[in-house]
Amino acid sequence: MPALDAHHLRPVDPAALAPATANATPPRILLLYGSLRARSFSRFAAEEAARILERLGAETRTFDPTGLPLPDDAPADHPKVAELRDLVSWCDGMVWSSPERHGAMTGIMKAQIDWIPLSLGAVRPTQGKTLAVMQVSGGSQSFNSVNQMRLLGRWMRCLTIPNQSSVPKAFQQFDDNGRMKPSPYYDRIVDVMEELVKFTLLTRDIRDHLVDRYSERKEAGEALIARVRETAGA
Repeated sequence: MPALDAHHLRPVDPAALAPATANATPPRILLLYGSLRARSFSRFAAEEAARILERLGAETRTFDPTGLPLPDDAPADHPKVAELRDLVSWCDGMVWSSPERHGAMTGIMKAQIDWIPLSLGAVRPTQGKTLAVMQVSGGSQSFNSVNQMRLLGRWMRCLTIPNQSSVPKAFQQFDDNGRMKPSPYYDRIVDVMEELVKFTLLTRDIRDHLVDRYSERKEAGEALIARVRETAGA
């Protein structure tokens, strides 16, 4: 195998996939939603998801995108940008809940994701963290927004869980107080949150092992060799 650098290839260690001591703290879940309307169904769905997560033993925080500037229209130390990035660093997993507008997720949802960097110094704040995606629609059931968010979740190196939620005719699914009515759509959100908690508990303690990559070990090794050679020649 002439293309393989055997020095940087490591055998998969089954023992590393089952840590001896499990983290006993509640899984920490950040929820993002994609509408600023006073009666925002994506926010209502996220709030229902948070209630379910807390019932399942998770700790939740929800980011309010009000006042978040457009990407590149403010410095990274803008208070809302800093708040969002701190929450992403804090969490073990996330829920993204967006309306579908013009056949796609909203710009508000995308702006939040765009403000989340792939790296903060040596830390990759989303890599290996779990993600659940949900959408609400004003009309018939659609999956455009959840499909787009899945693509973004993969780009952000998240572990996006298999299940998802899509709520059609959302105006019929919530009461005047913003609480979701009993329905198969509510039951699906419960399913998704159960799965998110399970996947988070399964993966958070072994996140570093799961995302340890041959290509990055090889690149880091080559950088070290180059630095040593440069120092030796100085």
